[in-house]
Amino acid sequence: MALLAFAGNSILCRLALAESSIDATSFTLIRLISGAAMLMLILVVKGNSKQVKKSGTWPASLALFIYAAGFSYAYIELDTGVGALILFACVQITMLIISWYYGARLTLVESLGVLVAFAGFIYLVSPGVDSPSIMGVMLMAGAGIAWGYYSIIGSRSSTPLTDTTSNFIRASLICLILVPLLLIEASQFETMGVVYALASGMITSGVGYAIWYKVLPHIRSSVAAVLQLSVPAIAAVGGLLLLDELLTAKMLIASGAILGGIGLVIYGKQQQTN
Repeated sequence: MALLAFAGNSILCRLALAESSIDATSFTLIRLISGAAMLMLILVVKGNSKQVKKSGTWPASLALFIYAAGFSYAYIELDTGVGALILFACVQITMLIISWYYGARLTLVESLGVLVAFAGFIYLVSPGVDSPSIMGVMLMAGAGIAWGYYSIIGSRSSTPLTDTTSNFIRASLICLILVPLLLIEASQFETMGVVYALASGMITSGVGYAIWYKVLPHIRSSVAAVLQLSVPAIAAVGGLLLLDELLTAKMLIASGAILGGIGLVIYGKQQQTN
């Protein structure tokens, strides 16, 4: 359910921006506020709402905002599966680079995995008829880097759900302050666009993260990482079924290289642990 929710964020955002009249800024704002409201409701039910004031950090909240804004604007240009693949790859690469910076060293298998994944990424964005928008790639890469940084911060948290709730609230405030600067196009509201944004915030973000943090302590980190490899594939299938997007040969080859390379990195880390 959590993995479907993560892929659902990409599908809902693309549906909202491609199939309805809502601008990326409004989608981001509605997603963050409704996500914060749902997470807060979950904490109220669990009896942990009083901890929110002392939880979260502004750096993490800023990273969350950058991820959410970059994600929304990127999906103006990118297909669902391509966007999810770029996001996932940049999240994993960012976490890998940060770990390396703090002293972790790559084995031969991990190094090979990084090279394969990077080659797949370069192939995906290389010039061609079916190449994704450079602006879309840059925005989604920025979103992935921000989410990777946020994930590193979250991995050190003893109360991830409470911290995420606080960070969603703070990210909503950041978005509200910056709305005048972000409204490059006129603000647009259309019923289905708002519905998609609310679903993204409340269900695929709020409920999705709650489920993920509930499950995470009960599975190994290597298993969690491998499971996340399915998210771009689920998103691509959603785009194919709901938006009539095409799965090109370039997308399939690049996906195999990127996901296969990241899979090798995860396998290498698991061997080190064992």
